[in-house]
Amino acid sequence: MRFPQSMLVTCEIPWNEKNEFDEDLFRQHVRHLIVLGIANLYIFGTAGEGYAVGGDDFQRIAEVFFEETQGKTPFPQIGVIGLSTALVCERIEIAAKIGYRDFQIALPCWGALNDTELLRFFKDVCLSFPESRFLHYNLLRSKRLVKAEDYRRIVDEVPNLVATKNTSPDLAHAIGLLRWVPELQHFLSEVTFPVCCAYGECSLLSSFAALFPQASKKLFDLGRSKDFSQLFHFQMKYLENVDKVIAPLVAHNRMDGAYDKALARLSGFPMPLKLLSPYEGIPEESFLESKKRLSELDSVWLRR
Repeated sequence: MRFPQSMLVTCEIPWNEKNEFDEDLFRQHVRHLIVLGIANLYIFGTAGEGYAVGGDDFQRIAEVFFEETQGKTPFPQIGVIGLSTALVCERIEIAAKIGYRDFQIALPCWGALNDTELLRFFKDVCLSFPESRFLHYNLLRSKRLVKAEDYRRIVDEVPNLVATKNTSPDLAHAIGLLRWVPELQHFLSEVTFPVCCAYGECSLLSSFAALFPQASKKLFDLGRSKDFSQLFHFQMKYLENVDKVIAPLVAHNRMDGAYDKALARLSGFPMPLKLLSPYEGIPEESFLESKKRLSELDSVWLRR
């Protein structure tokens, strides 16, 4: 296994009324998650608006996150999203100079890559930074969902590709990853993680850890220990409560970060709901309805 099993959680980027990075609030956000017992954190996925930040903000946010996680998280990870190999490598180089060695990369999304281009992208990016480790953020926004057999062709030529992030609810796809490329650590959603634990070692990408920190850690621990006598019943209750709380949020068609910022605020942290232009955040009235629903849950789900 090329990367350790863990529960991975994103950090959101707060913006002030002038659409400027709120550094003090971001530092508090990172500390807030660590206090909740969430150690393995990353920035700049889709939810963290990694697609939207300018160069100056990218560097400053990366510096602050690295400072706040030193000695508190085993592998602070930074996402890099770009339309070309050159732009991706440019940002990796900036982050590497700060001290990062763990990166999350997505395919360029201007056009779908063919098989030759797919391998070339991973070789040109990952092998340019041989001292670093790379997680592939596998999503359809990149116009190609990388399948298990694709990874099988790539891993032997790219030894520092160590993990994938797959949020698709397609169980056949997720199970295929564990069967075809078991040496990669596959970070899966709360929907597919429990079943995939029966097929081998995998990890949890938790979208709801800030909302339900203790319950999310329990879900991960039950899967890691393969306690199937409890795992699936617990997952069912977990997802029922999630659906109940987030229903007012997902009634709106928004970018991922809009939901995650609302979840961060529901956790008790004063996260602004706004996103960078041109995307909209969650309306205040929908947030308040979710907050009301959260308060009506059994107290065991609200334990911090």
